Amino acid sequence: MPIIWEDRLNTGIDVIDSQHQRIVDYINDLEIAKMKGDKHMVTDIIEQLIDYTQSHFGFEESMLEDAGYKFLKPHKKVHELFIKRVTEFTMRAAKGEDIADELHLMLSKWLINHIASEDRDYADAVKKMVADGDETAKAAITQTARPGFFGSIFGRFFR
Repeated sequence: MPIIWEDRLNTGIDVIDSQHQRIVDYINDLEIAKMKGDKHMVTDIIEQLIDYTQSHFGFEESMLEDAGYKFLKPHKKVHELFIKRVTEFTMRAAKGEDIADELHLMLSKWLINHIASEDRDYADAVKKMVADGDETAKAAITQTARPGFFGSIFGRFFR
């Protein structure tokens, strides 16, 4: 069953919400590929999903560091554990194991839980940073960054 984006998943930070929605799109694409039985398509989507998610994590962690988010270390640890788990799936797939169903289920549950809990927890810190007049932060989270800032660094990864 595809993931349907719901308002409860919004953090109120447009760039993060867009990135999360793109990750949901990848997970939904994985389900379609899985239903088609197209192993090549499944592999391609998993690779794209992993690349995009790692870029998202890097962007998010930089933003949280700039905001002085007090739970940045544990948040990074959650990201690291997720990457480790997904890497284990890719290693199993490389050995020929069909992991599509199990991976899809794990991604769907993990993402919804992560957004609804851990990511929502940092939203206030980031919004406060913007409200306090940090123009650099405001540019980063509204995707209007000047060349040379987050926009140029991460822009190619996020659409």
